[in-house]
Amino acid sequence: MGQKVNPIGLRVGVIRTWDSRWYAKGPTYIENLHEDFKLRKYLQEKLRHAGVAKIEIERAAKK
Repeated sequence: MGQKVNPIGLRVGVIRTWDSRWYAKGPTYIENLHEDFKLRKYLQEKLRHAGVAKIEIERAAKK
């Protein structure tokens, strides 16, 4: 059996970037991550018929 490669992880930094761009430590990281999931799910449901291909989230430092 061959080794499987994650197609997103392989391309990050080469032809694709991360879907979220922010940094946090400790419990703040977990809160931001869950908030990102909820926000993406809400936007995907709300904009389902709009043809939005990708949702990118970027947070400013210390905000």
